[in-house]
Amino acid sequence: MKLGGLRTRLLLAFSLLVVITAATVAGGTYVQSRTVILQQAQDATARVLVDKATALYPLGPLPPGDGTLGRISGELSDRDLSSLVLYEDRASGSEQLRSLISPELRERVRSGIVAWQRVDSGGTPMLVVGTRFTVLLPGGQQRASGIEAYIARSMVPEEQSIDELANRAWLIGGAALVFAIGLALLAARGVLRPVRELGDAAHRLGEGDLRTRIDVRGADELAGVARTFNETAEALERHVGDLKRMEADARRFVADVSHELRTPLAAMTAVADVLEQEAPRLSGDAGRAARMTIEETHHLTRLVNDLIEVSRFDAGAAALAPEEVDVAEVVTASLRIRGWAGEVEGDLPAGIFAGLDPRRLDVIVANLVGNALRHGEKPVTLRLSEAGEWITLEVTDRGPGLAPEVLPHVFDRFYKADSARARSGGSGLGLAIAWENARLHGGTLIAANGEGGGAVFTLRLPSQGVTA
Repeated sequence: MKLGGLRTRLLLAFSLLVVITAATVAGGTYVQSRTVILQQAQDATARVLVDKATALYPLGPLPPGDGTLGRISGELSDRDLSSLVLYEDRASGSEQLRSLISPELRERVRSGIVAWQRVDSGGTPMLVVGTRFTVLLPGGQQRASGIEAYIARSMVPEEQSIDELANRAWLIGGAALVFAIGLALLAARGVLRPVRELGDAAHRLGEGDLRTRIDVRGADELAGVARTFNETAEALERHVGDLKRMEADARRFVADVSHELRTPLAAMTAVADVLEQEAPRLSGDAGRAARMTIEETHHLTRLVNDLIEVSRFDAGAAALAPEEVDVAEVVTASLRIRGWAGEVEGDLPAGIFAGLDPRRLDVIVANLVGNALRHGEKPVTLRLSEAGEWITLEVTDRGPGLAPEVLPHVFDRFYKADSARARSGGSGLGLAIAWENARLHGGTLIAANGEGGGAVFTLRLPSQGVTA
């Protein structure tokens, strides 16, 4: 059971409520019953003393002799009661009882009232009750006789009754606690089952199962939450479906347009090749127009090829054709084909082999180095290294680096850090395609700034485990 969970809180709340209620009821009943038991014992003992003392009248001549004191003590005693009769400094009866009589009790008895006191005698609870005798004078007046009578009885039966009450109170409290825990478990089960179902459904919905629904039971608040969840899931499924259809239509449109442009682009490229041969002999506006046409035709060709490549990634149709290659050879060949070998400083140790798609690695290198040459400053440096099951290729330039607001968007499609160069030799898709190719290999591509300035692009690819 999870600490701090709803089930735990329900159990604690029910248990605390029942414990407080049971303690209040049982405690109040115990205190009241204890008071009644003790009061009844005190009243009964006092009545016995008064009745026995009344039966002793007339007391005889005063001051009383030892025989009179002994007679009074004997009449007051029985199997359950011990007695003591005092007159000034004389006493008759139980000496043990004399040691239990406190000065406060004797003072109250001498004042003319029937007084009592609970005391402990060697671990045994005792009740001591005392009264004084009076004599009747001619004319109906009474005066104190000076005789004090005390009786004592054991309170063990009452103490046992009180202990039994306490035990019953504990038993009732324990039974109530067990009942409360059972009731809390039933309540928690009834409350937590729909909550758990709601949590599981939300988890499935978050994982992409938009058909997730909850069975609605009853008409309480939890049923209302379930209905709201179902309505939300239905609306989300509908909106996500619309978005997916729109996204698929957009991808299909880009792919269709890109493929349809390839045929006229092939013709335009052939014309551009002819113009490129004749451009040196053209002068004036004709020459400038020819060179512009050639440049824009090549730019459009690259853009269409990049769009086709992006559409393959979006459609999930991009696939690897891995080979066991020497990474340094692939990188060197990519630089040599594009005429960059003299513009790039390379730290490319031979003998680092990896199972990679050489064509896609060439695309990554071309885009990273081309970006560094266009937007950074020379020299551009490539460093190749191997650590464990990973190979790392760093592309560094000596330019101003990347602004902090640019770094999160470097690999976004069509993103250009400088809004002033809306037109440039790039399509705005090169770094995005490089990132997709790195991800396709199971690797990463990260952009950062070097400590000494300049942008640093770090490509990490697994050296093993890439399959076709």
